[in-house]
Formats: sequence, structure tokens, C-alpha cells
Amino acid sequence: MALMAREDTDTETRTAPAHQRPAPTEQQPAAPPVVRTWAMRLMPLAVVLAALNLRPAITSLGALLEEVRDGLGMSGSVAGLLTSVPPLCFALFGVMAPRLARRFGPPAVVCAGMAAIATGLLVRPFTGATPAFLLFSALALMGIAVSNVLMPVIVKRWFPDRVGTMTGLYSMALAVGTSAAAAVTVPLTRALGDDWRFGLLVWATLGVAAVLPWLLFVRERQEQAAPAPTGGAPAARLSMVRSPTAWALAVFFGLQATGAYITMGWMAQIFRDAGVAAGTAGILLAVTMAMGIPLAFVIPRVASRLPRQGPVVVVLGTCGLIGYAGLYLWPVGGAWLWAVLLGISNCAFPLALTMIGMRARTGPGVASLSAFAQSTGYLISIPGPLLVGVLYQHSGGWGLPIALMAALMVPQIVAGILAGKNRVIEDEAAARA
Repeated sequence: MALMAREDTDTETRTAPAHQRPAPTEQQPAAPPVVRTWAMRLMPLAVVLAALNLRPAITSLGALLEEVRDGLGMSGSVAGLLTSVPPLCFALFGVMAPRLARRFGPPAVVCAGMAAIATGLLVRPFTGATPAFLLFSALALMGIAVSNVLMPVIVKRWFPDRVGTMTGLYSMALAVGTSAAAAVTVPLTRALGDDWRFGLLVWATLGVAAVLPWLLFVRERQEQAAPAPTGGAPAARLSMVRSPTAWALAVFFGLQATGAYITMGWMAQIFRDAGVAAGTAGILLAVTMAMGIPLAFVIPRVASRLPRQGPVVVVLGTCGLIGYAGLYLWPVGGAWLWAVLLGISNCAFPLALTMIGMRARTGPGVASLSAFAQSTGYLISIPGPLLVGVLYQHSGGWGLPIALMAALMVPQIVAGILAGKNRVIEDEAAARA
């Protein structure tokens, strides 16, 4: 009852006229844009639908990568380039998100992002050539990129008293979309005449569904930035390049993204080359992705209650190291265990999102930190999937690629420990002033 009362009070505060709302303070973040109560209740649904669309474009392709390679005549190196396109697009387009949000408002940009995802997924299966397939994949990934950056901003702004819970809900929905695309793409393809084009096409419907609720929010411009709290620095003076916390988060984000996109792009193929049937390999990938469904909700709630997130980083990294070792030594006999352990390790992503929200005190600070950490992090992650494809093609096996994946886990743990320290970027900027 107390929680319900608090939420009712929050709703009344958010929907009150501007002159009746209290001014933002260090303890009370600025209120979200003035909208009707029903619209506030619709926002969680909009966030969930957006999150469901942020990975199927990638994992559905991973499940059918061999069929797409054969259908378009791709070499192993070009397929490796295809698995590198997601982080490249996220880095290039994600950095544009804060500027677009300032001009059009975060909800409008996310709505456009959902439309780009739907359009890209509708067209790319029927392009008939590798360059066009890459182009429309990039369009979908552009929509994912801006939404990736703005989701923490929307959560921080619209749900300032429930950042951990909403980040967990968003991360859990993202994991559901990821694992569902990995699990059912192959069976759907077979049911649709064993044509990989239709297996990829079906995920466009999810993008169309996500556009609809966001259309109701497109007129909501970004609120005026709240003044920096005492002891902090105005958003305009925040320099991410000079922030140790921002760099630690960027490196941690980049290395976990490297592992995640290598997993999404190549893990099913690793199992298939080891002798696992295609359908089973897709299910194993789905198990890895599905581990994020419960853990993506739990980890942000746990992490938001800890002053330092280093212990969580170490646990996740250790699971990854064991999973990669097993994948190298006993890929078939222990396949289910390795899939589970690597799925736990991949939950570094919701942890990174949580730390982005915790390492900045203000909404503009979160926007700047999110754009920097994600864009820089995805730049860091670009060589990984491509290098895996090259190593696989030239070594004739998975020994060297798996060794690379395991080696990258060590600096990821170190960067995560540094990023998890109890500090915020506004205080770092004030200390330099």
C-alpha cells in the first residue's frame, strides 16, 4: 500500500501544472514532461516494446548465418564483416542520439528508431545482393543505435525513483527479444517453406508494433535541463574524454559488447561445426540469450543497491572464462552448461546500463555518459567479430577464436571494477574545475 501511495503521489506530481511542481533539487530530480496520467502508464509498455526490438535483427541473422552466406554467396571474411556491422552502426549513429534528442525529444527519436528497424527488416531479406543486404541491415541497426543510447535517459527521466526496477524490466524485455529470435527463427523458417528470407522477415512485425505506442509521445520535447546539483558541474561543462569513470565504462561496455556480438553471431556456428544439429545449435544460442531474462531483471536491482559493482563484475567474468574453456575442451558433451555460463556472462550488458544510470547525477549527465560509453564502447568492439571470422577461416577451426574470446574477458573484468567505483562524473568534473 505504501508503494501504491508513493506511485500515486509521483503520478500527481508529474501531471501537475508546471507552476505547481516543486523545483528540482539534489534529492529530487526534475519531473518528466507534463503528460496525461494514462500516457505515463503507457510509457512502461512503450519501453518494453522498444527493448524487444533491440536484438532480433542480429540474433535472427546469427541463427541463419550459414543459409544467408550460401544464399548471397558470402565468404567467411564477409560474413565476419556482417557480424561487425552492428557495433559499427551503434558507434557511428549512437553518438548522434543526444543531439537528436535535444532537438526533437527522446520519445520522437525512439519512435523514428523503431520505424527504421521495421523498414530495414522488411526490405533486407529481398535485396538479392550482399551490399544492399548490408545497407538495409545498417538502417535497422541505426534505429537500434539511437534507441540504445536513449533508453537509459528515458528511464532516468520518467522513472527517477525506480531506475533499478525499470532498467531491469527494459533489460529483461531485451533479453526476451534476443532469445526468442534465436530460438524460433530456424523453426519459423522451416514452417515458411524453408526460405531464410521469410525467417528474417517475420521480425519486422515486431518493429511495426513498437512504433504505435511511441507515436503518442512524439510531441514530448525534452524538458529543460535541471540545474546541476551543488558540488556538480553543468552538463555543458562535462567532458567525458577527461573522465576516468566515463572511460572505464566505455572500455567495460566495449569488451562486453565484443563478447556479446561474437556470441550472437558465431556461437550457433561453433556448435554446428562441432557436430550439433542446426536446430539444437539455435536452441543453445537461445538458452544463452534466455539467461538474461531473469538475470537482467535481478542484476540491475542488486547492483543499484551496492555502493560498488565490482563483485558483480567478477562473478560474471568468471562465468565467461569457464564457459569459454568448456567450449574449447568439450563443446558437445557440455554444450548446455557452456550455454548457461556464457549466458550469465552476457548479463554484463544490463549491469553496464545500470552503472551508466548510477555514475551520473543529472539527466543531461546520463545522456552524455550514455552516448560516450556506448558509442566509444561499440567502436572498441568492432574488430572482435571480424577478427573471429578471419581467424576461423584461416586457422580452419575454433581454437584461436575461442582463445581470443577468453583473453578479452580479463581486461573486461578490470575495467568493470574501475567503472563500478562509487563516484559520479559531475563530481569528477567539479574536482577538475
